[in-house]
Amino acid sequence: MFDLRPAAILAMTLALGAVGGLLFTFIGLPAAWLSGAMIVVAIAALSRLPVAIPGLMRNGLFIILGLSMGAGVSPDVVQRVSQWPVSMAVLFLVVILVTLATYAFLRITAGWDRTSAYFGALPGALSFVMALAAETKSDLARIAASQSIRLLILVAVLPYAVTGSTDHVMHGMERPVLPTLTELAVLFALCTAASLLAVRLRLPGGWLTGAFFMSSALNATGTIPVALPQWMLIPCYIGLGCFIGCRFEQTTWRSFLSMIGVGLGAVGVGLAVSAGAAWAVSYALGLPFGQLLLAYAPGGLEVMTLLAFMLDLDPAFVAAHQLARYIGMVLLLPIVTALVLRKR
Repeated sequence: MFDLRPAAILAMTLALGAVGGLLFTFIGLPAAWLSGAMIVVAIAALSRLPVAIPGLMRNGLFIILGLSMGAGVSPDVVQRVSQWPVSMAVLFLVVILVTLATYAFLRITAGWDRTSAYFGALPGALSFVMALAAETKSDLARIAASQSIRLLILVAVLPYAVTGSTDHVMHGMERPVLPTLTELAVLFALCTAASLLAVRLRLPGGWLTGAFFMSSALNATGTIPVALPQWMLIPCYIGLGCFIGCRFEQTTWRSFLSMIGVGLGAVGVGLAVSAGAAWAVSYALGLPFGQLLLAYAPGGLEVMTLLAFMLDLDPAFVAAHQLARYIGMVLLLPIVTALVLRKR
């Protein structure tokens, strides 16, 4: 006889995540659907309520999210990446220094294990980092808390660090071209095949990475537009938030509260490195400090670009640097992860 209990637990988990996403969206917090779902489900998990996201659903979420991320790799953005060689070169160093400094803080000061400290130190790209970490024995609750707290703090602090004025100009954003139903079917088929191949090749985070590579290639060449509508993405953000929140199931309230202090320290270390590099490049090249700080900050592409729009800075510059950082992480992290975390 069919057991209804797993289905009921899944339904309750998704319902809690949707409520959290709606609440955070109403309040106006960043990454509301993801962070809201994660926090509400995490509270439920910490309170020992039965919550769960099955592995098959998790893999499907990673495929769709990887597919959607390829929408940022347009020919225009790819061309803009080559326009800022010096600041791009410094960005490469900033990513390394932020990772090393944050890793040292988490490993030495906070006492995290080597694997968890490594994933917790990676700057931004929460979905990709969680896809990689999910295949290891690292503490996903700690990693999710560190990465999520980092994003919330950055969005709260950076506008004040960038400018002392509240005046800003809103820039118009181009409406993305959505694929037709036929193109969408082909897109999903190709990205699923790419994810299966990536998993077959044992590429870390293969479910997300394979789809990202395929969708990026299709979008950058203009073969198929890969932008997905919000009604399709929002359930994925909720599902991913629920998946992350479920990982707090083995965590006590005392342990969770201690993570908040660690998260503050980690983001402080990373932001100090980013700010120092932004000041140096600003002094050397005469570029606005705030623009460089947003470009180097260890946050997400969408949030940092939105802040650039709101603060009347160059959103293309910020988007290109954040995108270059993300693409570089996707390209190199599987190799770096295999080297750093290889079995002795």
